[in-house]
Formats: sequence, C-alpha cells, structure tokens
Amino acid sequence: MATLLHLDSSLFPEGGSASRSVTAAFRKTWEEQHPDGTVVYRDLSADPLPHLDGVAASAAFSDPATHSPEQQAAFALRIELAEELERADAVLIGAPMYNFTIPSTLKAWLDQVIIMGRTSGAEQSAKGTPAIVVASRGGSYAPGTPREGMEYVLNYLEAALGGGLGLDVDFIVPELTMAPVNEAMADLIPKFEASRDKALEDAAAKAKSLVERFAS
Repeated sequence: MATLLHLDSSLFPEGGSASRSVTAAFRKTWEEQHPDGTVVYRDLSADPLPHLDGVAASAAFSDPATHSPEQQAAFALRIELAEELERADAVLIGAPMYNFTIPSTLKAWLDQVIIMGRTSGAEQSAKGTPAIVVASRGGSYAPGTPREGMEYVLNYLEAALGGGLGLDVDFIVPELTMAPVNEAMADLIPKFEASRDKALEDAAAKAKSLVERFAS
C-alpha cells in the first residue's frame, strides 16, 4: 500500500487558497482510488518548521557521537523529515508564489530535509520518487508573458526537488488567481477559470495515474 507525503504551505485555508484547492482535489482522488493507503500530512503554514540554523546544519557534517544535546535535538528533526520523505511513494506539495518565490515555510522544509550524504549528494535516498507540485500564482509568468523573466518558483523547485533530492518533479500551475478580486484583471477571469478547471482536472488525473502505477 502506497504512502503519500502531502505538504501545504499556503497562508490561507482551502476555501481561499488556489493551491490548497488543487492539492485537496489530488488527495481526494488518491484516497478514493487507494483507500487502504497512507497519507502523511504537514501544514507548513499552520505548524511551521524551524528555519535551519547553525546548530542543525553543523550536525549534518559531524560525527553523531560528538553531537551536543542541542545538535542531537536539532538533527533529530531533520532525520524525522528525511524518513518521512524516504517512506513516501509519492509527494504532493502546495507551493503558491509569494513575492516571486515560494513561502518561507516551504523553504524551511527544504533546508531541513536536504541532507548532504543522505537525501542529497551522490546517493539520494528518495531518488526517483514522483513529486506533484501545485505552483499557483496570482498572475501569469508563462513563456511570452511580460513577467516571464520573474518566474523563479518552477526553476527553483525543479533544482531543489529534482536536482537536490532527486525527485521526479511534475508541476500543476493554476494561474491568474487574483483575477476575481482585482478589478484591473477582470478581463482575465475566463482565463483564470480555464486555468483553475484544468488544474483540478490534472490533479485528479495525476492522482489516479499514480495510484494505478503503484497497484500494477
């Protein structure tokens, strides 16, 4: 039975969050198709992880037998997060764009879970695990748009998740999410609705495809 690691990082609840709505659609289909599976959930906004500090960072590069009590406690969290990732058969991440990048709470998870010599480096312990990332954004940063050059979320997460952790990354990108509440974007509401609907459809389809893959 497969295990899904589900991370949300939006500041807003599901009813007011594009990324949470899409991750919820993915998870709903996953659980319907795979009722005996396991879901490990972290709401990084409601229950944020500590940002990586010198104590936790240095612990990864020293012999555990020499760790101070502070290093032991800090590194225990990093190991817990690494083990969650390693046990997962698939990873689902809600990653809304805030100020051209990802939420700091998601960055904190990445900094904690990327451990050189374990999850990262020559031998990546979760290498090949499929990761579905819902990268929502208020506007559009697609190729050919005026803000194409300001798209840092997809590039960064492809590097961090794909390069750093070795995950097999696939993106769902609901965009123009500010159109219904920003009068200046009113003409873009139909495009927002189309993007939203496609994202929900893609989430359900990708969840079903993964479950079928694990069941085969």
